[in-house]
Amino acid sequence: MARGRDALVNLRDRRLIYAAALLRGLAAGAISVLAAVYLAKRGFPADDIGIVLSAGMAGVFAGTVYGTFLADRVGRRRSLVLLALLAAAGGAALAWFDSLWAIALAAFVGMLSTQGSDRGAAQALEVSILPATTGDTERTRVYAWYNALADAGGAAGALLAALPAVLRNQFELTEVRAYDTTIFVYAALLVGVALLYARLSRATEPARAGAPGPGASGLPPSARRNVWRFAGLSAMDSLGGGFIGSALIAYYLYARFGIGAGALALLFAAARLMTVLSHFAAAWLAQRIGLVNTMVFTHIPSSLLLLTLPIAPNFGVAAALFILREGLSEMDVPTRQSYLMAIVPPHERAWASGLTQLARAAGRMIAPAFAGAAMHAGALWLPLAAGATIKITYDLLLWHAFRTTKPPEER
Repeated sequence: MARGRDALVNLRDRRLIYAAALLRGLAAGAISVLAAVYLAKRGFPADDIGIVLSAGMAGVFAGTVYGTFLADRVGRRRSLVLLALLAAAGGAALAWFDSLWAIALAAFVGMLSTQGSDRGAAQALEVSILPATTGDTERTRVYAWYNALADAGGAAGALLAALPAVLRNQFELTEVRAYDTTIFVYAALLVGVALLYARLSRATEPARAGAPGPGASGLPPSARRNVWRFAGLSAMDSLGGGFIGSALIAYYLYARFGIGAGALALLFAAARLMTVLSHFAAAWLAQRIGLVNTMVFTHIPSSLLLLTLPIAPNFGVAAALFILREGLSEMDVPTRQSYLMAIVPPHERAWASGLTQLARAAGRMIAPAFAGAAMHAGALWLPLAAGATIKITYDLLLWHAFRTTKPPEER
């Protein structure tokens, strides 16, 4: 009887996290399209907009630091509710204030992410909670659903960014009022996320009460080394990804083939659909060849496909290669999350997940400036080559370091 009751509680917690990830994705997808345009409509120049967006990314980083080192002490549920309410308040404050510095502060407090998806503290905590809601054999499939729903929310959020035009044309609101209303919808979505988090059960808290502080003596030295090594490799992977972000690939295709915005939008929509489907393929493959092998042996072909873009003879061939590459490039996401959470004890999962998230954030911040400089100098192919080379090196190092460290279901 107790076991059945626990299973129902776990299922309920998992569904609440799924719903929260979908709503967070919806909000993040919308604000990533709207934020810069909204500020421009209100008369802020480009350099001021850059300050606000940078403040938002700094807030994301600060929030992830909190999630990594303090959330387990405060409580995961409380921390998730707090993070969602801060994000909602910061979003609403964008429409309330007129001063640049007040808006920049709102972006920081609200952890305003304009990357198209929310990769901050909330995601790190959700990732740390999910393993406790399922068994080892189903863990990777749970992460596949989690990432697919978050990505689907992000894609739908991009469509939500059309709401200002609908409000302006159908309800005759002024342009600024239509954008203000959409910003409040963004904030309302995050309040909804907070309400979902508030319904999580006590089972989502760390399994060992009174455990040592995050990353302290709660882990044996060998396990701590594994987490730090995994985080360092994740930073390397993210550095490579910074050279080949969606915006830079879109610019490459535009500059080389002269493709317009409409064709690029369709291409990236198809690529996002491939990404959503690939999460389920990754879970299926991991059951057959293992998590580390799935991470490495799908990631390397995706990087090799990226290297073929500079030699594609026309846009049609380049688009086909890119879509195929996108179908492989994120198969390591649910498998990576599942693997890391499997090799650390439950009370250290928030720390391990957050540390890896911080490492990836640091890697992402470095590369785009170098990639932009190379493209400006005329070497359009160089960022693609650099990103692919770094990622292949990461895959080989990851396989060498972790091929013998098996999660429970593979032992």
